[in-house]
Amino acid sequence: MTLVAGIDSSTQSCKVIVCDAATGDLVREGRASHPDGTEVDPQAWAEALDSAVAAAGGLDDVAAVSVGAQQHGMVCLDDTGTVVRPALLWNDTRSAGAAEQLVEDLGGPDAWADAVGVVPLAAITVSKLRWLADSEPANADRTSAVCLPHDWLAWQLTGRSDLGTLTTDRGDASGTGYFSAATDSYRPDLLSLALRGRTAAVPRVAGPAERIGETRWGAAVGPGTGDNAAAALALDAREGDVVVSVGTSGVVSAVSVTPANDPGGFVAGFADATGRQLPLVCTLNAARVLDATASLLGVDHDELSRLALSAPSGSGGLVMVPYFEGERTPNRPDATGSVHGLRLANSTPAHLARAAVEGLLCGLAEGIDHLIAQGVTVRRILLVGGGARSQALCKLAPAIFGAPVLVPRPAEYVAIGACRQAAWTLAGTPEPPQWSQTSTRRFEADPAPDVRERYAEARG
Repeated sequence: MTLVAGIDSSTQSCKVIVCDAATGDLVREGRASHPDGTEVDPQAWAEALDSAVAAAGGLDDVAAVSVGAQQHGMVCLDDTGTVVRPALLWNDTRSAGAAEQLVEDLGGPDAWADAVGVVPLAAITVSKLRWLADSEPANADRTSAVCLPHDWLAWQLTGRSDLGTLTTDRGDASGTGYFSAATDSYRPDLLSLALRGRTAAVPRVAGPAERIGETRWGAAVGPGTGDNAAAALALDAREGDVVVSVGTSGVVSAVSVTPANDPGGFVAGFADATGRQLPLVCTLNAARVLDATASLLGVDHDELSRLALSAPSGSGGLVMVPYFEGERTPNRPDATGSVHGLRLANSTPAHLARAAVEGLLCGLAEGIDHLIAQGVTVRRILLVGGGARSQALCKLAPAIFGAPVLVPRPAEYVAIGACRQAAWTLAGTPEPPQWSQTSTRRFEADPAPDVRERYAEARG
């Protein structure tokens, strides 16, 4: 049996899985936590990776490895390859003002949509670089290269230190704001615009199954990719598939052959890990909405689901707009969560639980609407991520989305996607290996447009 490994370095933790390269069957796995916060020393990712690898029984017997990771994180390196400052993560909103400046500097959102298919928001790397240039100019002066979390971790696996050996893939590069998925090329002028005229090296964009190096034990290292592209690869998503991922963030994405161009900034023109497009909508508030509501009510997640399912559709008029950490889509970085329509009759734990689940889903449903406006055809909706373990979320999603929902068995899909990419790198074939598809559960319900209407009114 030939083994391959996939790494998921997410916002909250590092997961490592080892699979059979031929079948995708899971052999073993391990995980370790990441520090809390919206900026992290990348060395913490390396230490978590070491711990997760140890928990997975080591990787000395794997023939190839690949990394999937959280997107947009700003990792700045000096001319020796040393990290300049802690990495700003995607959910750090201090760069919101910088994003607004950049949009204006280039001539408005249409100019950005035409240039790279992405209108800068606080989450996007290019906005974080403008924040660095204005808030920490000395660190900007020291920055010789800029890369992303997956780029840095893959670089560490190869044991290299030369900035010229940094690599990325088009899936992750497309989330920076200075790479166009439509033309498959960097826009160094936009990088310089962000850095106030400074220049910085960027990773070379590797092919979808390119071997970018080897580990110290001789395993091939695949190009890696961003978490959303890795999940799509794991699910073998094709045109017409809409993937709704409920994790730390909420992500709605679809595989397409047509690049997105949304001047409204709702849909980002990202790429997938196979050479196609992955138009994507991302929200800041997802599974942690359930965490926060469960904590507020003093219950666990199973009880939260039971409560939500015991309340009527629409929560008796109670509406939660769950912008607990600001919001990315719509772009409201300073927003806060709110509850509307509170009355004596709906002042119960069950109604609040239902309102939380419905509010979370309404935000994701708006993401599906934005994809459809970009020409995406919805053939099926796949619900994944930690939030998909919630029975209430699964059972209420079809009514809010207005379509049947398929829920694959719970699994670490980002790590599986990275593992499949590692197997693809090893095989050297034109297409990724065909692994057996996971079983799914199908959920259906009558559409509930009135719930979405009340949510839209409360959101304003």
